[in-house]
Amino acid sequence: MTRLLLASPRGYCAGVERAVETVERALALYGRPVYVRKQIVHNSHVVDDLRARGAVFVDAIADVPEGATVVFSAHGIAPAVRREAGERALTTIDATCPLVTKVHAQARRYAEAGYTVVLIGHAGHEEVEGTLGEAPEAIILVESTEDAERVSLPGERPLAYVTQTTLSVDETNEIVSVLRRRFPRIEGPAREDICYATSNRQWAVKELLGMVDLLLVVGSPNSSNSLRLVDVARADGTPAHLVDDVRSIDESWLDGCESVGLTSGASAPERLVAEVCAWFAARGAEVCEQAPVHEDVSFKLPVELRRAERAVA
Repeated sequence: MTRLLLASPRGYCAGVERAVETVERALALYGRPVYVRKQIVHNSHVVDDLRARGAVFVDAIADVPEGATVVFSAHGIAPAVRREAGERALTTIDATCPLVTKVHAQARRYAEAGYTVVLIGHAGHEEVEGTLGEAPEAIILVESTEDAERVSLPGERPLAYVTQTTLSVDETNEIVSVLRRRFPRIEGPAREDICYATSNRQWAVKELLGMVDLLLVVGSPNSSNSLRLVDVARADGTPAHLVDDVRSIDESWLDGCESVGLTSGASAPERLVAEVCAWFAARGAEVCEQAPVHEDVSFKLPVELRRAERAVA
């Protein structure tokens, strides 16, 4: 193996940066502990780092002591979770990614207008659970083209679809095509729900695939957008593996490889990529970065946190 090619863009998106900084700033403001419902982002290294600094991650609001401070993760929550937090008199900080919030609002508006809403996404993912919770009586989950072919939708109600933000762009387009063929009057968002970072990272992987024999994706196993990067490569016929960090690399994967591509999911810290680069460099590989692509998207911190910081300034 002679070279390692780095994809660009890769790594943190604006929603992840916002969520991680939210927990850091909450710890600075309130002191330890600050509770976080679910993983703030889907990366084990980020979670472990914040836990060491005083964050306490819980699966349910019932696990947070009454009157404590809790941060909602980047993946969003159902309205019932927000109500439960209010009943327990919790100080809440909502770190839901604004792009996820947009999907929630779309689903809610469609449901309130009498639509049956198809949610394209993966069952059990926290983002999907939160969106379903906006109008469970009106939203039907579709996970695949097979689901889209057999789903039964009421003919007397208007139809619309929304999507999880971290899906494969190509697979989602296939599902939407099936839905539009079967239900020609189905409506969709004016702009696709798949987030800019997910789309950009998939595009960057496609740019690499013709130049590499193998793709490594730095990301945790529960990271949907990281898994989709692996899927994009494999769909093209390029072997690909998800690695949580440098320790996950199996050297046997590199047998016969002259070029290896490297990228990272939107919740993976860049330091993990640097460690993989160092690992390859130590084995004599030339590390080459593709032409850098700048992403200028940024999101303000949650309003609850900004108000609380101003109050003590």
